[in-house]
Amino acid sequence: MSGLGLSYWKEVIGVLRTIIPVYDKVNKSISLGQDDKYREFGLRGQINPGDLILDAGSGFGNMSSKALEILNDNARIVLHDPIREMLNYAQNQNSQRLNLSCGVFEYMPFRESSVDAVLCGYSLRDSFSLVEAISEVHRVLKNEGRFIIVDIGKPDNVLLRSFVTFYLKYILGIIAYSVSGKRGLRFKTLYGTFVRWPKNALLNDLLLNKFSTVKFTKKMFGGAIIVVAYK
Repeated sequence: MSGLGLSYWKEVIGVLRTIIPVYDKVNKSISLGQDDKYREFGLRGQINPGDLILDAGSGFGNMSSKALEILNDNARIVLHDPIREMLNYAQNQNSQRLNLSCGVFEYMPFRESSVDAVLCGYSLRDSFSLVEAISEVHRVLKNEGRFIIVDIGKPDNVLLRSFVTFYLKYILGIIAYSVSGKRGLRFKTLYGTFVRWPKNALLNDLLLNKFSTVKFTKKMFGGAIIVVAYK
């Protein structure tokens, strides 16, 4: 399967809207405190001062905030997300005026070859068509531009995949509930996105269909991935 499909995508977006108040807190807990470390790992050495950076599926802009921290605020950032409420929250939390774009991965209102780097922090998994999303990212990137993905991984090894599956299907809900009560149980939707997410080797191949080189790093036995694809 390659993407959520439009029907399930709408369901996931609806869930995401309801968990905005606890989104960051629960994500940090269910990633065992590694989410921000993986963002930094993916970004260091891949972004440059003065870059025009598109944070696609930005949510609150956690990936681009880390990018600005690394670059000492010397970058131009655009936050692109289908959920207007998340973009508004990001704007309200930031003292500077942000460049905001409300829309989906598959149809991005940016010129061809106009962006230095596209960031997807725990978001590409939520595309309704993964192939179209990858193609659109490739379109907007400049030559030698970088597509940086930090997300849940789906191990190719059956045993390792079963461990990750068990964690996401059963343990995640317990952790989310302990952190944020009943609202946290809605994070179980994440398991549904994992089911529809390709295995690591297939994701690598999908990226190589468009990009010249793919650097694929696996953490947590392949249950977390940090990927950089170069145009």
